[in-house]
Amino acid sequence: MRGGKLLNEYFPEGTVMYRDGVAYWEEAVDVVTGPLVDLGRIKPSYVDAIKASIRKPGGTYIDLGQGIAMAHARPEAGVVTTSLSVLKVGSPFLLADSQDHPISTLFCLAAQDSNSHLSLMQSLATFLSDAKNQERLGKAANVEELRTILEEER
Repeated sequence: MRGGKLLNEYFPEGTVMYRDGVAYWEEAVDVVTGPLVDLGRIKPSYVDAIKASIRKPGGTYIDLGQGIAMAHARPEAGVVTTSLSVLKVGSPFLLADSQDHPISTLFCLAAQDSNSHLSLMQSLATFLSDAKNQERLGKAANVEELRTILEEER
């Protein structure tokens, strides 16, 4: 990625997570956003905005396919510092309780403003649209494997 940060530089320490599973999608949102709240990079209001967005009709638009979803909300909902976090679960959960949206990798995108939002989203979209990366994310079984995939991102 010329001229910008590498994707993995947006993941603060402790924001790449693996769990065997979560009970429901709200728990997945709480887990993926937790470290960003703890680090002061997002406010709890941002977490609430993400959940509200997913609950709305069409809220499953964050499902990018291949079991990958990107949780996010408007920057003014409570982003302090542009950051990413990711949660990979061994057993998929249903986004918005929909059978049509099983998710095993949930990213949280927190962008301070629309410019960083666009560039970060573009980097992440490029990374996630690569079939090899999708496959590797799908197979990742622990934090180390997830980190390796993100660090080797092209």
